[in-house]
Amino acid sequence: MSLEIVILAAGQGTRMRSALPKVLHPVAGRSMLGHVLDRARELQPAGIHVVIGHGADQVRSQLAADDVSFVVQAEQLGTGHAVAQAAPALTAERVLILYGDVPLIQTETLQRLLQQVDDQHLALLTVELDDPTGYGRILRDDQGRVTAIVEHKDASDAQRAIREGNTGILAVPGRRLADWLGRLSNSNAQGEYYLTDVIALAVADGLTIATSQPADAMEVQGANDRRQLAQLERHFQQRAAERLMLQGVTLLDPLRFDQRGEVEAGRDVSIDVNVILEGRVVLEDGVSIGPNCVIKDSVLKRGAIIKANSHLDGAVIGEGADVGPFARLRPGSELGSKAHVGNFVELKNAHLQDGAKAGHLTYLGDASIGPGSNIGAGTITCNYDGANKFRTEIGGDVFVGSNSSLVAPVTLGAGATTAAGSVITADVPADALALGRARQVNKTGWQRPKKAPKA
Repeated sequence: MSLEIVILAAGQGTRMRSALPKVLHPVAGRSMLGHVLDRARELQPAGIHVVIGHGADQVRSQLAADDVSFVVQAEQLGTGHAVAQAAPALTAERVLILYGDVPLIQTETLQRLLQQVDDQHLALLTVELDDPTGYGRILRDDQGRVTAIVEHKDASDAQRAIREGNTGILAVPGRRLADWLGRLSNSNAQGEYYLTDVIALAVADGLTIATSQPADAMEVQGANDRRQLAQLERHFQQRAAERLMLQGVTLLDPLRFDQRGEVEAGRDVSIDVNVILEGRVVLEDGVSIGPNCVIKDSVLKRGAIIKANSHLDGAVIGEGADVGPFARLRPGSELGSKAHVGNFVELKNAHLQDGAKAGHLTYLGDASIGPGSNIGAGTITCNYDGANKFRTEIGGDVFVGSNSSLVAPVTLGAGATTAAGSVITADVPADALALGRARQVNKTGWQRPKKAPKA
């Protein structure tokens, strides 16, 4: 059966106390609405319709995609009114209603829900809570059949004692939806058109309300303020940590680990505390990451070691190579097998081939360093003239003395050496020694200037 998805994302989120629309607040580095869109896409619907209102331009600009259509709800008159804005565009046999501020919902939960809907069944996701305050309550008859949903503000004391709450997520037969939306009333405490009233209309029309529940109640938790947003973040991170540990990753403290993207991990990977993995990260077998590291969009090959306080972004680390502590590898950085980058070294678009070393206090940008070469402390590649970037090419087994400045474009041939403190402005032949520094002059009897005595 064909499927279309409507995501409600028009709310202002006043309790966030933010200029940012509520659904754009991030969980694990991605907007809440972005997470919901990811889950929606995994269901392979014929269409995804996002109802926007407050901050509509921001939402549209951040999440515009070919498979997403946006519908503006100019006035926020309730969830039923919001769905009605998208209704004219819906033609599928099934329609799934989701919420842009419920980012932890799982694809498997939604698949189970969708299996229950057809022309004679409406499928509703409910949740059992110890304290369902704020949730609509599920009303059932003596046979346990769902008859209606009553919102918390409209519920009697007896109804508020019911622990089964409405998540708002439901799947309906598409051909009936427009009729039900047209029959909604705003005669309630909020003066709004409740989508939940569709349940009673469906029952009156002879449909059966099928229900299912998520495996984890946090799947359906929304975020109305910063406190709830933080709860979602922690739960997401707990789930991410558990997944990695089940794959064989050692997390020295799962409570001090953050994943903000996709991670592919091999066996015997070890991750110390306060590590953040962003974007797409690949960790091959035996990788070790020290504390306080940030690794983004990078590949760490077998046995690579990342020491404390290092930042990697768009880097490839070869087998058995080691980085840090306190190193920064920017996009385009690549280390070959057993290459070494030490403390306070920065790379940008630089390739250190097998066994090459840059021990400390060095900047290498737009450079290629051949196998076995050694870059002394304080060395920099002067790759930018204020308008253009230029490359530095260093052959194999080159020794660059400390505090050298390599003014690109320049090439150092295999086996070449530069003397410490040199400014290299011309190519250095293979196996040659280059000295590019002023001659030292010693003046004997030099009297150092002295401060005049205070009056």
